[in-house]
Amino acid sequence: MKKVSIIGLGNVGATVAHTLVERKLCDEIALFDKKEGLVNAETTDLRDGMVRRDGNIEIIAGKKSDLASSDIIIFAPGDISILQNNSDRLEEFKYTKTCVEEWAPIIKDSGFKGIIVSITNPCDVIAEYMQKLTDLPKERVIGTGTIIDTARMKNAVAKYVGLDPNSIDGYVIGEHGNSQFVAWSKVSIAAKPIRESLDEKTFDQIEEAARMKGFEIIKGKGYTSYGIANATAIIVETIFTDAKTILPVSSYSSEAGCYIGHPAAVGRNGIIRDIHLELNEKEQEKWDHSVETIKNTRPN
Repeated sequence: MKKVSIIGLGNVGATVAHTLVERKLCDEIALFDKKEGLVNAETTDLRDGMVRRDGNIEIIAGKKSDLASSDIIIFAPGDISILQNNSDRLEEFKYTKTCVEEWAPIIKDSGFKGIIVSITNPCDVIAEYMQKLTDLPKERVIGTGTIIDTARMKNAVAKYVGLDPNSIDGYVIGEHGNSQFVAWSKVSIAAKPIRESLDEKTFDQIEEAARMKGFEIIKGKGYTSYGIANATAIIVETIFTDAKTILPVSSYSSEAGCYIGHPAAVGRNGIIRDIHLELNEKEQEKWDHSVETIKNTRPN
C-alpha cells in the first residue's frame, strides 16, 4: 500500500492532496495541519470529491502513527502573505524555520523511515534544515527545487518556437529564488542547441520571466498552487514507480556543499544519482552566486 502524509493544508498542501487523488498516485493520504478544523474540512471535502469516481483513496485526519507508516511525507507549511508584498522567497525563512523546528522532532520521534518531499520556501534551505533536524539520510530528503521554474522556462521557450513545452530539453538550476538561472548552454530542441534558434536578448527575457512568474501569479490570485502541486506529484510518482527519472530537484550537492536545485536521478530510495551540468564561465559564476546565497541563509 502506498501511503502519503501531507503536513500543511494551505493552498499548496490542499492542491497537492487533490492532485494525488485525481492522478490516483497512492492508496492512502493522511492530512496534518495545526488547524484541526481545517484538517477535518479538507478530509471531508476530498472524500466528497471522490464519489462516483473510479477507484478509492483513503483520506484520513493524520495521527503521529500515520507518519511512521507513510512512505512519503510532503512538507508544505507556509505563510503566503509574506510574499504578497515581497519578491524574495528568503523572506519566508523567519516563519518557515519555526515550522521545521516544530515538525522535524515529531517526524523523527514517529520512527519515520521514508522520504520527505519538501515544498516549503525557501525551498533549498528548508530541505537542508529538515534533513539536519530529522537526521534522515540526505538522499531521502528532497526539495521540489527548480522543477516548477524549469516548467516555466519550457513554457516560455515553447511559445517562441511554436512547440510543446515537453519538446524543450534543459533546466533552470540553482536556488529556487532570485539567484536561479537557466543553463542555456544545455538547453536544446531535438538535440539542436537553443542558441541556434533564439538570441541573447530573448534568453534574458525568458530567464526573467521564469524567475518572476510565481510572483506574478501571487499578485493576480494571492498564491500559487497548480504548478507546484504538479511538480510535487511528479516527484511522488517517480518515487512510487521507481522511475529513476532525472529531475531538477533540490538535493544535497557534495560539490556545492549544500542543498540546491540541479538534476538528479530519483527513484524508490530517493536520490540515486547526483548530476552536475558542465557550465560555461558565465553560468558557473551564476551557480557560485546561487550557492553562496543559499549558504548565507542557513540558520546559525
